[in-house]
Amino acid sequence: MPETELSSSLLGKEAVSPASLQVSSEAAPQFRQHMGRISRHSTIFFAGTIFTAAAGYSFKIYLARYLGAEALGIYALGMTIVGFLSLFGALGIPQSVVRFVATYMATGRMDQLRGFILWGALFLLFLNAVLGGALLFAGRWISVRFYHTPALRQYLPLFALVMFFGAFTGFLGWVVVGYKQVARRTVITDFIGTPLMMILTLALVAAGFGLWGYIFAQVVSAIAVLALLLIVVWKLTPKEARAVSGSWAPPEREVVWFAAVLFGMSVLAFFASQADKIFIGFYLNPRQVGIYSVAAALVAFVPAILQSVNQIFSPTIADLHTRGDHDLLARIYRTLTKWTLGLTVPLAAAMIVFSRPLMRVFGPDFEPGWPILIIGTLGQLVNCGVGSVGYLLLMSGHERRMMRIQAVTAALMVGLNVLLIPRWGIVGAALAAAITNVLTNAWYLLDVRKTLGLLPFTRSYLRLALPVAATLLVLAVARAAFRPGRLELPVMAAGLALAYATFISTALLRGLDADDRLVTDAIWARLRGRFQRAEADA
Repeated sequence: MPETELSSSLLGKEAVSPASLQVSSEAAPQFRQHMGRISRHSTIFFAGTIFTAAAGYSFKIYLARYLGAEALGIYALGMTIVGFLSLFGALGIPQSVVRFVATYMATGRMDQLRGFILWGALFLLFLNAVLGGALLFAGRWISVRFYHTPALRQYLPLFALVMFFGAFTGFLGWVVVGYKQVARRTVITDFIGTPLMMILTLALVAAGFGLWGYIFAQVVSAIAVLALLLIVVWKLTPKEARAVSGSWAPPEREVVWFAAVLFGMSVLAFFASQADKIFIGFYLNPRQVGIYSVAAALVAFVPAILQSVNQIFSPTIADLHTRGDHDLLARIYRTLTKWTLGLTVPLAAAMIVFSRPLMRVFGPDFEPGWPILIIGTLGQLVNCGVGSVGYLLLMSGHERRMMRIQAVTAALMVGLNVLLIPRWGIVGAALAAAITNVLTNAWYLLDVRKTLGLLPFTRSYLRLALPVAATLLVLAVARAAFRPGRLELPVMAAGLALAYATFISTALLRGLDADDRLVTDAIWARLRGRFQRAEADA
């Protein structure tokens, strides 16, 4: 579809001209190639997310029941401190990796690639060593005077180590993503790091170390992940850039500016995403923080498919924008957004329908958090509905616009928390977060349309109406037949599986357009090839 037709209205037309069909046909191989790589790596990333979530939420249920809401609240407060200091321990460097590693690889600038990685690692080492000392020095004031939780102080040395090693695992992980190898990072972080952390935690908690054991296990697993990422980055980096004796090209002005802008956006994003927990800790108590944190962790899983797509789509955006292939970028964006929204709907609907029993699984103390689950899920649906709008701005050089939006919405988030939390408690915090999320993504979408001429919506979205209706009907029947008891979690899992089966089967019949069929045909072809190879090997 030509971009002029797309930008002419919020819902573009499916009918296209013969010239458009010719362009679309000529671009089909490139479209299939990019979609194949994105789907392959994002599928592995999503599989890692599912594995982490399945194991992680079972793990969280154990921790919630064993440690209780107050201990989890203390942990959440400690992580807000780590998150805040990590902003200054990164200065936007890790987030800028994806764009410039992909750009340097595309243009063959090996000296700049080498210098970027080496100088970035040295900056992180210095900054996080200084900030770790500052955390230990100011720990008493933060714990007693600000959060009114003296018990938090004893865990601060471990939180300092979490911050230090987390800075490097994040940096190297983004380097791997910049090389468009999301699958490898996923295997290390999700399939190795997460199980290691859980096993160590279970052993230490069972031995009576409690919350201390949980945090210490995170430190150990971070060290293991860091070692594995170092090996992978070394192998992926071209030989020309691996030579330490070569030129250590200092960061270019564009890199410094981009990192500075990302640092500013990170600060704003922190207040937009963590202000709720900070103000709950300030106005209420650790127990309320613990309840809210569990509900927020469940809500954070709703955009898992979007996050999986973003991991590989973000360097693809930088690549295609650098090459000036705007039409292909628009086509991929439209297709990915439709698939992301469609595959998120069953999960979001199930979380809303089963919100109360889902929170009750973590223990009776956590059941009051069910309204947070509903409010947050609705906000995340908007996030998935507009697709990778933030990355489109960021990876195409419009980071100033993104920063302006985040400045306004972060101020709004803080103001809403100050206004709503004293009145409505954790429900007020959830409303503040959802309102900010919706406004941020809507503003991103408007700027993407204005600067890049892109909108994801076409009339093919109307084909999702029947699958969505069928999914809601199935979940409504499942909720009506639901009875509280010991089998609550298996019953909810079965309801979710049935919802996805209903949505996918209905969508395959009524919800696909020409680009969707290219994707499904490529998936089926890859699956048939693997089955045929397996049979030949057998």
